[in-house]
Amino acid sequence: MNIPNRIQIYDLSAMEVADIASLPVEQLIALQGEIAERLTITKLMKDRFDSALECRFSLQAREARAALGKDTGTVRFNEGPAQVVADLPKKVSWDQSQLAQLVERMKAEGDDPAEYVDITIKVSERKYVAWPSHIRSAFEGARTVRVGKASYEISLNDEVQS
Repeated sequence: MNIPNRIQIYDLSAMEVADIASLPVEQLIALQGEIAERLTITKLMKDRFDSALECRFSLQAREARAALGKDTGTVRFNEGPAQVVADLPKKVSWDQSQLAQLVERMKAEGDDPAEYVDITIKVSERKYVAWPSHIRSAFEGARTVRVGKASYEISLNDEVQS
């Protein structure tokens, strides 16, 4: 797409949002494509760079954690004149059906499960809209609908949509 006097991606940082919004749609499409391409390239570069850091520092990080008697978490160590902060987050998951059984057992034994576990009940929106109206109406008071961030994708009318 050849656009005379085309705004460059770096020009956007100095422009007001309203000025960007008023650009011709062809320029918006070109900028949208360039931004998407740069995001893809940047993500690939970040993944590659993060892999290099993992290759370089993972052994030292593992040794530092072992010295502290832990398998996960944040450790700090020096590499020449630099300090490296290595974080290995802990990701715990719980088997929901086993938790439900344990909560029921606690209730049966007279304990209050809320003292030990956070209990969250979720309803799939797809299931909710498929419910019969009498069940849906009983749950409506407990349902709050919020909106997420809007997104827009623009293309010229003659471009093939995929």
